[in-house]
Amino acid sequence: MARRIAIDLGTTNVLVFLPKKGIVVNEPSVVALQAEDNKIVAIGHEAKQMIGRTPESIVAAHPLKDGVIANYNISEAMLKHFINKVSGRIRFSKPEVMIAVPVGITSTERRAVIDAVLSAGAKQAYLIKEPIAAALGAGIPIATPSGNMIIDIGGGTTEVAVIALGDVVAANSVRVGGNKIDIAISNYLRKKHNLIIGEQTAEEIKKRIGNVIESKKESKMEVSGSNAITGLPESLIITSDDIVKAVKPPLLEIINAVKSVLQQTPPELASDVMDKGIILTGGSALLRNIDTLLTKVTGVPCQVAEEPLFCVVKGTGIAVEHLSAYKKSILWARE
Repeated sequence: MARRIAIDLGTTNVLVFLPKKGIVVNEPSVVALQAEDNKIVAIGHEAKQMIGRTPESIVAAHPLKDGVIANYNISEAMLKHFINKVSGRIRFSKPEVMIAVPVGITSTERRAVIDAVLSAGAKQAYLIKEPIAAALGAGIPIATPSGNMIIDIGGGTTEVAVIALGDVVAANSVRVGGNKIDIAISNYLRKKHNLIIGEQTAEEIKKRIGNVIESKKESKMEVSGSNAITGLPESLIITSDDIVKAVKPPLLEIINAVKSVLQQTPPELASDVMDKGIILTGGSALLRNIDTLLTKVTGVPCQVAEEPLFCVVKGTGIAVEHLSAYKKSILWARE
């Protein structure tokens, strides 16, 4: 019986953490529906495999966009599915659920998350700011007066924050993340090589040969898609240097967000950040050399946290387990 559940409700992945058990769910946040009556066909891994491959009668969609709920009913069904999966369908008490949300979330978006969690079967819903959860999960002591800076690059958003005394002092949230990087790769290949590729192929390219700095030793990969002019299937060899050029626009937005937070940071905390460096978390922190690039443009040493993809959900798990200790870090709660 799960009494307390922590969920990282991401644009790309849903991660569920149970205190004392660890991460029990790590699945894509994708739902496949029947077009006619919106009946759910598949959720998670099974639904993701259908993206770009479904007949007209089935639609595979992401219920979250840019880190917030885009389709309320589907998000609620997905949450219910994962809560049931970890708590069992028959339970005597409803669990308390904590969800990590972007710092830049509006009150309407916040209410939508709370309502969806409660409708999905939670007794109580708590929200925690993503950078605080990421910092906790990365093992940063957030309660000290000393400043710590964190950059969480997720699927839909990038959260940049300086944290001291258990709360956010300066922050910026931009709706740019792994998904925008995938789109940038697709657009570049279409423009430069007249090759149209799907969402999954773009993600595969990013994972296999993605890089943000041109290197002496290029990686290569064969990519298949449709020719934009003839419409016929086509294969091409592309290099990691192609990807460096492709991902420049979304990276520039992330860099600007980081610079704006550094400019807002009080001098005492800025000197702490300079001493300790910046910690990178989130799935897109795994993009090759992103720490090197950020160190170069900010002048502040950057390093990727251990298991960056799991930092937010682990931190949310720590906060839900020790609710009283993290009361002031919790954004909002409702029964």
